Amino acid sequence: MAHTKSAKKRLITDEKRRVLNRTKMSQLRGYMKKLKVAAEEGKKEEAIALLPVVFAKIDKAAKANIIHPNTAARRKSLAQRLVNRIG
Repeated sequence: MAHTKSAKKRLITDEKRRVLNRTKMSQLRGYMKKLKVAAEEGKKEEAIALLPVVFAKIDKAAKANIIHPNTAARRKSLAQRLVNRIG
């Protein structure tokens, strides 16, 4: 347990930040899953419409240091490949 006043404050802000980060990651995973399902079902129009949203979520997560920039690049590449594979 924190002893100093500043350490107690830090615990509060860390918890707030953790909740926000989990929310953003959860949204990112949800949109990636929607894109993957659309791609697997062959719904090209839906997948193409979802792609900019997924890219934006990935970029925002990387900008907020929730994910590493290389991870963001890899996930964007994966999303694009999923859309490109739809016949």
